[in-house]
Amino acid sequence: MEGYAVGVITLLAINCIAAMGVSLFTGFTGIFTLGHAGYMAIGAYTAAILTVEYGLHFIPAIIAGGILAMILAYLIGLPTLKLVGDYYAIVSLGLGEAIRLIIENWNSVTRGARGYPGIDGFTSMPVAVGFFVVLAVAMFFLVNSSYGRTFKACRDDYVAASLLGFNTAHYRNLSLAISGFYCGVSGALIAGYMSFIQPIMFDMAKSTELVSIVVFGGLGSMSGCLLGTTILTLVTELFRPISQYRMLIYGLVLVLVMVLRPEGIMGTNELTPSYLKKLFSRKKTGTAEEGAR
Repeated sequence: MEGYAVGVITLLAINCIAAMGVSLFTGFTGIFTLGHAGYMAIGAYTAAILTVEYGLHFIPAIIAGGILAMILAYLIGLPTLKLVGDYYAIVSLGLGEAIRLIIENWNSVTRGARGYPGIDGFTSMPVAVGFFVVLAVAMFFLVNSSYGRTFKACRDDYVAASLLGFNTAHYRNLSLAISGFYCGVSGALIAGYMSFIQPIMFDMAKSTELVSIVVFGGLGSMSGCLLGTTILTLVTELFRPISQYRMLIYGLVLVLVMVLRPEGIMGTNELTPSYLKKLFSRKKTGTAEEGAR
């Protein structure tokens, strides 16, 4: 396989891991966030420092990046997830930027705005795809478990779920912690893929991109999230030769899908054999009715 195709697949696997994390928190628990790039930054710098400064093997370093991001997300969620609706989105925006600014100004540890060079290129395609497969399987089991159903209950009616006896604050915080873990692992893999990281790589634009991908694929659909990530990653990569128009095409694709299908590509449906059978049978019925007319 050519080097370019290998790079695209590696980047796609990394993006899918981060998108799954945001999809769990925003699509399944119903809380909009604009600060998850901060957790990616935590994972990226943790893996970079552990491998470069302490010579740790990359696999425990990646997992450590995810765990540190998860712990930080949990601690942040304790006071902030008392807020609901748009208020948390605003708070998450501030938290994401605060994490980036701390990293940018902590020169003795992170080397500041100049960036962190010399990271081993440990993120090959098999490594990225391997982490993606393991985390994707774990995520699909999670969203189809009793925890997943509780997350959806918090999303659909937070007050009703509380009245039914669910500790909704705990589940919302748990969702944020798991989401932070996925973004931390994704950030650690980016560090190993790029071999150089800077705080600016994890700014508000990155957080906005993650939320856009989740909305594009469909809120409440994990397979839609993966499909949306694949389409938008391919759009940015395939049109790289015409870089001056690339982001224009990216925005155009987003606008067209949101206008023609506001609920996202998959809506709340999952890409299962039963859904595909239902979709194709509906198309055949529509074609037959048009032929009868």
